[in-house]
Amino acid sequence: MSIIEKAISKQVQQSDPKPLSTIERTQAAIESGNEPAAGPVVTAVASDTAEFSDHKAFIELNLPELEKKNFVSLSSERRLINEEYRVIKRKLINNAFGALSGTLKHSNLILVTSSRPGEGKTFSAINLALSIALEQDKTVLLVDSDVLRPSVSKSLNIKYDIGLTDYLLSDEIKVSDIMLSTNVERLKIITAGRPHHLSTELLASERMLMLANEFASRYHDRIVIFDAPPLLGVNETSVMASMCGQAVVVLEENRTKIAEIEQAVALLPKDIATGFLINKAHRNQGKGYGYGYYYGAG
Repeated sequence: MSIIEKAISKQVQQSDPKPLSTIERTQAAIESGNEPAAGPVVTAVASDTAEFSDHKAFIELNLPELEKKNFVSLSSERRLINEEYRVIKRKLINNAFGALSGTLKHSNLILVTSSRPGEGKTFSAINLALSIALEQDKTVLLVDSDVLRPSVSKSLNIKYDIGLTDYLLSDEIKVSDIMLSTNVERLKIITAGRPHHLSTELLASERMLMLANEFASRYHDRIVIFDAPPLLGVNETSVMASMCGQAVVVLEENRTKIAEIEQAVALLPKDIATGFLINKAHRNQGKGYGYGYYYGAG
């Protein structure tokens, strides 16, 4: 029995008198030369839109470079990876806003995780976000919540001083302070933030729960993708999963062990819609790798 068949078969399931604002401090750091010359442009801007609150910073993603690295492309050229992720994202969107959405808590919040590190979950989360951003009527927010090994910023070459951990640690920081608009019109990003000795504990905090509830209710017509830590070894990931309506468990074909899949899925809530994204799946015809998406029987 192949790994795909086995994966499908079982879902076990303090302060100055006039302190600088966060954005001012961040902008000062950027202007001081800390931003790498080859990195994306980050500017403080006032937003005219109401999507995901009033964003205050903008980043320029290097889309041609991302395309070279085999990420989903926003060009008109037909590429196989675009087609593969189009199929995957369609199921997630249908779950978020279709008939099943009424049976799921926070159906628009999607947790992307894996059993162990190195199985391709960040690559998959970014591609899902880019693919959903291609929709004409959907806005997507990509949140790097893998606070121990943040990879979204590294993969997208983003340098921004504040993010999720900073928000969770401070009542003075607003969502709009950490949310980045991009040159992909319908894509917003929140980075992991600065490392902290309680980084993972913050993911299970009351403030994190309140943030998830805000994303689910206030922005109920948007998709929010959390690039989360692996399920095995980080207890807080299962707590985060309870805040979401859907989970995508990324597996690497011929590498992920069946026992680990079962252990990981057993940590997910029973009522969450769980799918398996098979990464680096060998194609039946031709050379190269592909991606598959399958649902376990709940």
